[in-house]
Amino acid sequence: MSPQLLQQLFTADALWALAPLIALCLGAMLVLLSDILPGTAGLRRPLFLLTIAAAAYGAVHGFGAPEGTYMMGSFHHSHALSAWTVIFLLSGLIAFEFGQRYYKEEARFLAEHDVLMLTSLAGMVMMAGAADLLAFFIGLETLSVPLYTLAGFRRARSDSVEAGLKYFMLGAFAAAMFLYGAALVYAATGTISIEDMSGMGSTLTEPLALAGFALIVGSLFFKISVFPFHLWVPDVYQGAPTPVTAFMATGTKAAGFAFLLTLMGQNLASGKPVLPESAAWIVGWIAVITMAAGNLGALVQTDLKRMLAYSGVAHAGTMLLAIAAGWHDTEPHGAQTALLFYMAAYVFTAGGAFGLLAWMESEGGEVTIESLKGLSARRPMLAAAMAVFMLSLGGIPPLGGFWGKYLVFSCAVRADMIPLAVIGVLMSVIALGYYLKVIVAMYMQPQTQSHSAGISPRLAAAVATGVCALVVVALGMLPSWVLERLG
Repeated sequence: MSPQLLQQLFTADALWALAPLIALCLGAMLVLLSDILPGTAGLRRPLFLLTIAAAAYGAVHGFGAPEGTYMMGSFHHSHALSAWTVIFLLSGLIAFEFGQRYYKEEARFLAEHDVLMLTSLAGMVMMAGAADLLAFFIGLETLSVPLYTLAGFRRARSDSVEAGLKYFMLGAFAAAMFLYGAALVYAATGTISIEDMSGMGSTLTEPLALAGFALIVGSLFFKISVFPFHLWVPDVYQGAPTPVTAFMATGTKAAGFAFLLTLMGQNLASGKPVLPESAAWIVGWIAVITMAAGNLGALVQTDLKRMLAYSGVAHAGTMLLAIAAGWHDTEPHGAQTALLFYMAAYVFTAGGAFGLLAWMESEGGEVTIESLKGLSARRPMLAAAMAVFMLSLGGIPPLGGFWGKYLVFSCAVRADMIPLAVIGVLMSVIALGYYLKVIVAMYMQPQTQSHSAGISPRLAAAVATGVCALVVVALGMLPSWVLERLG
């Protein structure tokens, strides 16, 4: 590679745009070295936290950096990308903190665990900033392959190995869908650049291009667990280590929705969507069907982890409604703002809920709704935090989850998708049936003898739980402060 080309690729602006990605890659290598070099094992945790802090500093600095396309047109930096990157990093940090003292048999492999998580985070940033289909696919696989391994990380447990195998097999199918779709789109348009595609007009509505985009969107639907590609979620979420489940449920969804927004033209210079407008109502109906599938599936669950897995499907449907409304939303970047706020609230809400499960699971195996009976008497602070998370997931004011849903349904109303918005609100009411069931068990039902054991203190998990609960409340009380910075 010539010095002139290197100088063109790595300008000062390009380095700041790529700073989070560079920090995550360097951090992953350093954590790996700490596991290999003698006498450095104690540096694993500080190096992980330092990597997250460095990447976050780069992302925050990116809010003031100029927007532009770098790396020969394959990576697009925008203020929205900086916001998405912060969300990814928060999801990884929450999962990491709740994972402290969670693994027992696998304790000697924790450096590998952290390297895989940092690598997956780098894939998320690459996906969100991808300006062409090849860059996105590289990000997709950089995200996915470590997650397959993390899902089966508890190798001594058959359910974890099964989760990893299921996720790998279905994820490989989704990757093949994307590649085939990208090949069809390239055959129809002659380019893999999303910016170039956005200006092609009628070419994008030709059958070959439509078939390609359908396969690409289908592969994205798998990643964000949208109907009909959601059936893997309960089994994989239940079998995977719970801190990894928290990471999958939040960060992976955020990365998928970030790229969907790019296909909607939200982060393109032209501002024109690549996907055809005729798909708006199709995507909208898929969104409400996903809400129904998730909520109805969650209603009949007794295992809390499976219940939250189905709940995650329903929330993916809610967020997809913002994508559907994005074609006709009268407010510029309204869908993007709604999704950023929704995901910010969801990272702390779902991350906190799954994290609490990880804390309780590390003491006594699977957590069912039955086992939560009387939790308010045993651990009142834990019960209060779980109640906050359940109410926020249900969209009860004044918590962050309420404003997230309000912003999404507002997008649908502005786009004249009022029937879909009404159905979405009704689905949220149905969701209260299983969220309130958890609160009733904790506060209104006496504990049984079989579930009377205490939960041992864990400083990292306690701090993470408190921070998540406080942020959820703060997002509900001060939404305008966040929205002003996202706008």
